[in-house]
Amino acid sequence: MNGRNVEQDLGEFFRRLDTPEPSERLRAAVAAARLQAPASRMGRTTRRTALSLVGLAATVVLAAGLVLGIGLRGQPSATGAPGTFVATGSLTTDREMSVTSTLLADGRVLIIGGDHGQLANGQQPPTTAEIYDPRTGTFSRTGSPIGTRWDYTATLLPDGRVLVAGGSTEKNGLADSSPSAELYDPTTGQFAATGPMVADRSDHTATLLPDGRVLIAGGTSADGIAAVAELYDPKTGSFSPTGSMTFPPGYGETATLLADGRVLIAGGLGFGDPASAQVYDPATGTFSPAGSMTTGRSSHTATLLQDGLVLISGGTSNNGMAAFDSAELYNPKTGKFSSTGWLIGPRGNAFATLLRDGRVLIVGGDDPTTPEVSLASAELYDPSTGAFNLTGSIPNPPGYALTATLLSDGRVLVTGGRLAFLYTP
Repeated sequence: MNGRNVEQDLGEFFRRLDTPEPSERLRAAVAAARLQAPASRMGRTTRRTALSLVGLAATVVLAAGLVLGIGLRGQPSATGAPGTFVATGSLTTDREMSVTSTLLADGRVLIIGGDHGQLANGQQPPTTAEIYDPRTGTFSRTGSPIGTRWDYTATLLPDGRVLVAGGSTEKNGLADSSPSAELYDPTTGQFAATGPMVADRSDHTATLLPDGRVLIAGGTSADGIAAVAELYDPKTGSFSPTGSMTFPPGYGETATLLADGRVLIAGGLGFGDPASAQVYDPATGTFSPAGSMTTGRSSHTATLLQDGLVLISGGTSNNGMAAFDSAELYNPKTGKFSSTGWLIGPRGNAFATLLRDGRVLIVGGDDPTTPEVSLASAELYDPSTGAFNLTGSIPNPPGYALTATLLSDGRVLVTGGRLAFLYTP
């Protein structure tokens, strides 16, 4: 068994991994293996020793691949130690505000929109979309949306398509809410028109219901507050009005699908009390009051926990001049809110992601006392203790408008501007 035999065994090793054989790495690995055996005995190396060298060399190759960020098939290209953020590929376009990040059925992530202040400067916001592939750690362009929009919603449908609805569009140099909607098809990488909605709206919520329809609620319109709620039916490609809301939440509200199929809508800046909450029942198509939060808030997070409770955290005050560090739980069985642990610090406009182990990752957001600056800190909420604890920090956070998406492998993709990071729980 000589050096050439070792290289052949390495080739077999890579074939069994179903990965390509990078010749440069193979040669480097073989050279490293040869250094582990006396030159005078290399030609008489036993198969057992050679296989050991193969294992050593393969380890060198795999380690080199991870260090260099070279992803093997089925292996993520960037994975950090538990509780840390590591950089992954750069976005193709600067997307710092009003961005959506949607996990597709095949594990990739669709990223649309973004407004980096272009409209205020007389420029058009991004008109492109892109795909993040966790297997390679790279972003690539996909089909372009039909129109430019921001403050819209993007919802994954049961058939794998993504519904992009409403938002603001440019009209005569000014922002104008839109009733338009479109569908992204991952199989073709193209967008196609659907709808339109019953009412124009932006800053609204969109919630996928158990029957496959999508509830569109809240937001603002050209006439002020969008008081009409509506349903999108993917089977017909049409929107239709549904029951009247108990109060129009305006913007900054949250909509959370409960375990029983109803939808909790909480807070927001509108005509009503920002502490108010209501529940939509798809079975009857009606809204009903759901008590009041312990604190009136908007731009907060709302996350369905594994035990059926809803965690509501942070947010901003009615005038938007202060952020909260308080958190509370909604119990659908009792219809009541109760206080839970406190965030490490005030945080509005943050993202909350339910992890596989039941904890909740809180990232991004801002404190109105330091606008346009994203919080680098991240924290975890543990339902078993009701406490928040710090976890890894985002290196050089790009701006306050981050996105956070749970990937199929349990990691969390965080994006902002052109930067992207992966959080390992």
